[in-house]
Amino acid sequence: MSISPLIDPGHDRGRRPRGRRGFTRPRAALAVALALAVAAIAALAVALVRTGGGHHASPAAAGRARASGSSGPRSRALSSSAAAASAPTLSTPALALSPIGLALGRAPLTLRGIGAPQRDRLQIRFHAPPRAGLLFNLDSGLVLWQRNPLRRLRVASLNKMMTALITVRSAPPGARVLVTREAVESQGSKVGVLPRGRHVRLESMLYGLLLPSGNDAATALAQRVAGSASAFVARMNREAAHLGLACTRFSSPSGYFDEGNFSCPADLAVLAHVDLAQPRLARITRTLAAVLPFPIKGGKLFLYNNNPLLIYHYPGLTGLKTGYTVASGRCLVATAERRGVRLGVVLLHSPAPASQARRLLDLGFERVYHQAPVPGPPIPPEA
Repeated sequence: MSISPLIDPGHDRGRRPRGRRGFTRPRAALAVALALAVAAIAALAVALVRTGGGHHASPAAAGRARASGSSGPRSRALSSSAAAASAPTLSTPALALSPIGLALGRAPLTLRGIGAPQRDRLQIRFHAPPRAGLLFNLDSGLVLWQRNPLRRLRVASLNKMMTALITVRSAPPGARVLVTREAVESQGSKVGVLPRGRHVRLESMLYGLLLPSGNDAATALAQRVAGSASAFVARMNREAAHLGLACTRFSSPSGYFDEGNFSCPADLAVLAHVDLAQPRLARITRTLAAVLPFPIKGGKLFLYNNNPLLIYHYPGLTGLKTGYTVASGRCLVATAERRGVRLGVVLLHSPAPASQARRLLDLGFERVYHQAPVPGPPIPPEA
């Protein structure tokens, strides 16, 4: 047995000096405890030095995160190899937070290959590429192509994907939605014939939200579900954090006001996966046109989907949502299924979202999953 350096090696431990009985054994125990404490403190100091001070990223790593638009450590595996190399090595990981400071939950879909474009199954170059984009498998999360997948950008009406998700989780199809003055006076794209002061069936309002991308429908649904638009936005951000969306912040139910409203392709891919798991949303987003009972003259409302791939009958299309403002540019989340393979594409600020999405989906089905080409109508040039 080793002897503590605080005990005299020449001391005869077998004999007790007279007059000191009752003191020698407690002093020896105290010395051992002090030695163990010193050793523990030294070990902790070494660990902190090796990890760069514990849970704090280095200034260089923080600078890289700000430059790339990413939000730092993520609770799911969506970090690049460089970020992973600089991650803390202590057993307790650093807490990842959403853009508004909420703790991130675990994402329901793990995207495999984020941050490693050189390993993508498809190497595609566009003459005028989108600012950010992603092609992925909706079931496995395998990334097939990516461009700035963690870059935070304004997403316009793509945030109606979250508005729709919260709505279907909160109210049944037959619930009644009051059309308020705030809803009628909404700016931007609208259903346009909402009768102020009347009640509309919630499912009809959902169609108005997702097909023509009605901002008036978004406001009415938010007020029905949460009591006010601001309370609904708070709920949107809580749900984003719960889903592990580290890039995402919402500022309105509609997305019309771009300031403070942003996301990234990786987060929108996860949100698309969650939306399509809701049968009500999956049914609506693949609908080209709908005729719904409505409390207006004639008793019917005619709605048409503005998804360009759906309009031009892209083979196997299942959804999902478009977005546009001057600040965000043209945005698209498109999903398709062929022979049991489900793919999704996210394009943010794209000069030609329909043709770019079609090319990505076609090459994904054909080159990665070895499916025969499926002919479809041509898509006209996008101005």
